[in-house]
Amino acid sequence: MPTTSLANGCMSVAPAFIWPIRVYWEDTDASGVVYHASYLRFLERARSEWLRALGYGQDALREQHGVVFVVRAMRLEFLRAARLDDELVVSVALAERKRASLQMRQTIRRGETPLLDAEVKVACVTATDFRPRAVPDALVAAMTNTGVRLCSH
Repeated sequence: MPTTSLANGCMSVAPAFIWPIRVYWEDTDASGVVYHASYLRFLERARSEWLRALGYGQDALREQHGVVFVVRAMRLEFLRAARLDDELVVSVALAERKRASLQMRQTIRRGETPLLDAEVKVACVTATDFRPRAVPDALVAAMTNTGVRLCSH
């Protein structure tokens, strides 16, 4: 698996998780090119499915642990356009874990062709009042067992 070296000297094994997406009419503009906001939905779906694959769907996190993840920051680099009926893959790799936040590196590809690179930082907050809260220990353990090297600060 390829690795990504981060500015803080940590390493991330990428991709940790892959989710397939097909482009539908609802994802495109009138010319059949994927509308820029649709890429955000693709990224969100892959992050949600990654958590589900770890055994922690969004509802379970809210109901059992009283937390939700909210996007705090996002950096996107649009490299090429996706089009109607394209088969894409969205990857999620955990790059950094802090007490109450996660930073992920995500890519969207069509075959081997990269279409979008993203860095996404999510904050773990309480489901009731949206105050920062530590990522649940059980979820940290599940993430650690995926083979992804984490940096904890």
